Amino acid sequence: MAELDGGALGALWGLPFAGMLLSIALLPLLAPRLWHPHYGKIAAAWALAFLLPFALMQGAGLASHLVLHTLLAEYLPFIILLLALFTTAGGIHVRGNLHGSPGLNVGLMAIGALLASVMGTTGASMLMVRPLIRANDNRLHSAHVFVFFIFIVSNAGGALTPLGDPPLFLGFLQGVDFFWTLKHLYPQTLFLVLALLAIFWVIDRRCYAREGCTPQDPTPDNAERFGLEGSINFLLLAAIVGMVLISGASKPGVEFTVAGVHLGLPSLLRDGLLLVVTGLSIWLTPRAVRERNQFSWGAMQEVAKLFAGIFLTMIPVLAMLKAGEQGAFAAVTRAVTGADGQPLPWAYFWFSGSLSSFLDNAPTYLVFFNLAGGDPQQLMGPLAATLAAVSAGSVFMGAMSYIGNAPNFMVKAIVEERGIAMPSFFGYMAWSCAVLLPLFVLITGIWFL
Repeated sequence: MAELDGGALGALWGLPFAGMLLSIALLPLLAPRLWHPHYGKIAAAWALAFLLPFALMQGAGLASHLVLHTLLAEYLPFIILLLALFTTAGGIHVRGNLHGSPGLNVGLMAIGALLASVMGTTGASMLMVRPLIRANDNRLHSAHVFVFFIFIVSNAGGALTPLGDPPLFLGFLQGVDFFWTLKHLYPQTLFLVLALLAIFWVIDRRCYAREGCTPQDPTPDNAERFGLEGSINFLLLAAIVGMVLISGASKPGVEFTVAGVHLGLPSLLRDGLLLVVTGLSIWLTPRAVRERNQFSWGAMQEVAKLFAGIFLTMIPVLAMLKAGEQGAFAAVTRAVTGADGQPLPWAYFWFSGSLSSFLDNAPTYLVFFNLAGGDPQQLMGPLAATLAAVSAGSVFMGAMSYIGNAPNFMVKAIVEERGIAMPSFFGYMAWSCAVLLPLFVLITGIWFL
């Protein structure tokens, strides 16, 4: 089956993707009664706005192949991994009276940041967000707590290993050494996480003092000792990490073809075992533990429906980027290359990061990885600054919008389920621009110029 030629597409093919983003950004504010019950239908409508004209102009065969490839090879593995992490982390209940003082909030976020590179930003986010919600349930204004939680735990903390964030795992699959990012990104990651924790502490301390919070929260857990319930899920989380690592290190000697889509045996086994782990978590975790966590499937359903639309409308945009000089976005290719033909690390940082703020950061990383030559030995050696820039941009700037990284949207959905009003799409971006952009400028000046 022929692949999509991004060089033959005009920029107008990106309009359905832009419409998808604007719908997520504006409709919850302008038409909440339309959006909340029908967001899945709206996402499907934007996907069809791309697929139907494309099938008419390029042929139904190519259109169906692209849909199947995107769903089977990209979307389903993505959603299955999220589902496994969401289910297992949601089965762990942190018991005890947690009082959301600035110091405790900083401590919980620091723990989450450390866990993010071990169990992934999704796993760490799903594990730590519920204790943080309970700790702050006596606060009058706590939305800023979860904005910084997304910055730190759902994004920046995952920059040190391929387990932390999908872009780095793709790099691992391309031949980047497992510990390369730890060696080359720990200064930038440490700087960003510590700076964000410090900024958050200053803001939260002022909010906390102004609110005059009660010394103890009024929830029924006041008399309980600190402890963990559902700890079997830690073993299941470790199993998930092991499955992802083994599948990434395995060579797909055996492949299956489904409707023209090639699927490697290691990936199929990984996804099947992840579904088994998900079922085991549901079976082995006492129902009372999930009830105490106020666990529900709403956040997972929202992410699954919206990201299906995002993955499908993103097809032509990524194809045009991959086309390089022959594509509609040739200006991007020229902008990241110096007059001597060598890559510009600062440009790779900002362009890979800016696109990762709205596109899926994993394929965006892969586009810029290949744009810089695609040779892992060269990129880990003479072009190490460029690989570090692509890695940092793809991970760090996933925090710039709710859709930059899947856990961002999941955290937002879980927090809103608990009755906490999170900032709108543009309200969140006002926070991210004000807090993150100055730090990214500093990172650029220190490491990538």
